[in-house]
Amino acid sequence: MPERGRTTRDQDGPDGHIPSAAVTEAGTTAAGAKPVMDRDTAPAVAAPVAAPMPPPGADPAREGLPEYTGTRRSVGLLVTLILGGLTAVPPLSMDMYLPALPEVTDSLHASAATVQLTLTACLAGMALGQLVVGPMSDKWGRRRPLIAGLLVYIVATAVCAFAPTIELLVAFRLLQGLAGAAGIVIARAVVRDLYDGVAMARFFSTLMLVSGVAPIIAPLIGGQVLRITDWRGVFYILAVVGIVLTVVAWRWLPETLEPERRHSGGTVEALRTMRGLLADRAFTGYMLTGGFAFAALFAYISASPFVIQEIYGASPQTFSILFGVNSIGLVAVGQLNGKVLVGRVSMDKVLGVGLAIITAASAALLLMATGVFGEVGLVPIAIGLFVLMSAMSLALPNTNALALTRTRHAAGTASALLGTSSFLVGALATPLVGVAGEHTAVPMAVVQLVCSLVAVGCFMGLCRPRRRQADAKGADS
Repeated sequence: MPERGRTTRDQDGPDGHIPSAAVTEAGTTAAGAKPVMDRDTAPAVAAPVAAPMPPPGADPAREGLPEYTGTRRSVGLLVTLILGGLTAVPPLSMDMYLPALPEVTDSLHASAATVQLTLTACLAGMALGQLVVGPMSDKWGRRRPLIAGLLVYIVATAVCAFAPTIELLVAFRLLQGLAGAAGIVIARAVVRDLYDGVAMARFFSTLMLVSGVAPIIAPLIGGQVLRITDWRGVFYILAVVGIVLTVVAWRWLPETLEPERRHSGGTVEALRTMRGLLADRAFTGYMLTGGFAFAALFAYISASPFVIQEIYGASPQTFSILFGVNSIGLVAVGQLNGKVLVGRVSMDKVLGVGLAIITAASAALLLMATGVFGEVGLVPIAIGLFVLMSAMSLALPNTNALALTRTRHAAGTASALLGTSSFLVGALATPLVGVAGEHTAVPMAVVQLVCSLVAVGCFMGLCRPRRRQADAKGADS
């Protein structure tokens, strides 16, 4: 009988699965503790595949429930960096372009609201693309859809660099987003292939350290590019990034989904799987909670170039520095979440604290924007944005982990639903921050506060953390 907590799957098979050099077996959690079941992340009730038989001697009361044993395999540094690079595609595509938004407005003779549609199009593309790529990766494995998506991303990005009109730029930003979705959804699915429970939450926080470098350096690079060339140079650099990611993923990213775990069905089965996932109340709750929290973040991303540069008169370089400082806060709190909080404090509790801080920061920004505290300068606004963005690291990794823990049978499809909801809600929020023009920060603050309040409502109403904690205590007594 194999040792408990270890996998008996072949790590070095000839079918392209994970080689032992990149991924090794592990029988303990990432912290070295004995594997435990996280009661706050009970699995979904319904699943399209039969639950595995419990091992001999298992508790009959837990029959049919998968046992989350923490780390199932430990991932090498190179694979971690590749996954971090893939999750960095959205901040690279968005943040490097942000300092150029006012210049694009002048260059293509378009309004600020129209130029912001280039962000909306890319975001909507990333949302819809995940719905396609996620089920594809459950059927054909992770590598093939990823490489195909990255190749299309390169072509679309190159066309954006030569776009003569705002309409063409919007169209190919949409295609760029559709293709870039492959990196996001497959990176998240690979993490679910490799990890369970608390270890998964910790690895998501580790990915935030790797991918968090992107929003720090992206606007800085974008600001420096604008010193030597125009906004089109930003897309040249993004195309080069796409080429590098394609090469390293093709060469060094192993396949993590074994053929026996792949779905053989087509569109009908994919839709049936999605319906089963959405029928799980808690999964849907975490999905919506993360989606609206992300929308509050994206309201900042899309509006801050105009708020900081047009309203408060900062240069593109100053904006880039402030954006980088906020990203450092995002990374630092992410490491606090992964290294200190997760495994010691319930993920639901950490998530609740993160949502409370986001809501408080949004309310403070709205009060400052409406003049309740009198005339405020750039520094108080920057502090409020720093707090809001940092608190996202207490919310977003934990919503992903809590939702994906329930969906081992369809990680790609579940990852697609999580990503699609976040990007769609973010895409809907983007035009709203510019409805009152580019000379007031009130729309940004209103959108952030409304989205954070909705996220809190979804968390408390659908995820019901208090009820599940009470049920857990009752089972222990």
